Amino acid sequence: MKKLTLKDYKEIKSWMYRNARPMELAIWQYYFENGSKDAVLSALEVYQNDDGGFGHALEADSWNPNSSPYTTLKAINILKEIGFNDKYHPIIQGIFKFLESNSYCSENGWYFNIPSNDNYAHAPWWTYNMEANAFEGIGLTAEIVSFIFLNADKDSEIFNKALMISDRIIDKLSTADNHGEMGIGGYCVLLDTLEKTGLALQFDHKLLTEKVKKLVYNSIERDTSKWIYYFRRPSDYIDSPESIFYKDNQYIVAKELDYLIDTRPRDSVWNITWSWFENNERFAKEFAISENWWKARVAIDKIIFLKNFCRLDESI
Repeated sequence: MKKLTLKDYKEIKSWMYRNARPMELAIWQYYFENGSKDAVLSALEVYQNDDGGFGHALEADSWNPNSSPYTTLKAINILKEIGFNDKYHPIIQGIFKFLESNSYCSENGWYFNIPSNDNYAHAPWWTYNMEANAFEGIGLTAEIVSFIFLNADKDSEIFNKALMISDRIIDKLSTADNHGEMGIGGYCVLLDTLEKTGLALQFDHKLLTEKVKKLVYNSIERDTSKWIYYFRRPSDYIDSPESIFYKDNQYIVAKELDYLIDTRPRDSVWNITWSWFENNERFAKEFAISENWWKARVAIDKIIFLKNFCRLDESI
């Protein structure tokens, strides 16, 4: 079985300390160096605005300083990964303030992209587009309502709103042909949350699970030669052997684990598989910076994935 060696790990660590911004370095230290949650929170809070939402390129592909639902979800997911759920903490109180303001939200859920994105450096998919929001907002909304279910009071207005919206996005599992870039991942998060909170009883959880399992299986690109480009890999949905999606995808998970060990550039971290431009190199300087930010985050995710499947050398 191939494993990431101690030498590999030290090269990645050196790259992180030379290149990562404080946010990702705090997360690295939390996972691999007994770093504190407080250090992560301190790094995160500088991205939060007075309205409680998050901006300022916490989402590295959008340099909009203004609060957006998606960038706020990035903050939510950082809190989730460090296991921080103190609903009375100012950061979480601020998030609820932003969500309760109904900024960039309709009866069908939160917007994936917002108008002020266009005023700042950004990847093409962050250009404001209400037609795209109709399907790109599905996964975003699924994850936001999951946060609400886990953290809001059950008799609150925002909790009841989340229940209403979740009904609509679950209906789209059967009625929509396009679930957007984040849709399947969002449904994965929502399924897990419904089970954790006991809300699964309000839905046909078994049927939902089977539908999402099928979507996950069908969306994974099984031709590994295409993985140098932006295609879905097992790790987009499966983070450990305990995942409900692992059994159906064991073979391709093993392929990705080997692939990660084989393809890391020497003395560096893995490259990202996307770019801000095809024929138009607008924002080229900003993308060069964003690319490095992303490489740090991707490196963390890939090492966690390898670790969860016992693919790190025992000396690490």
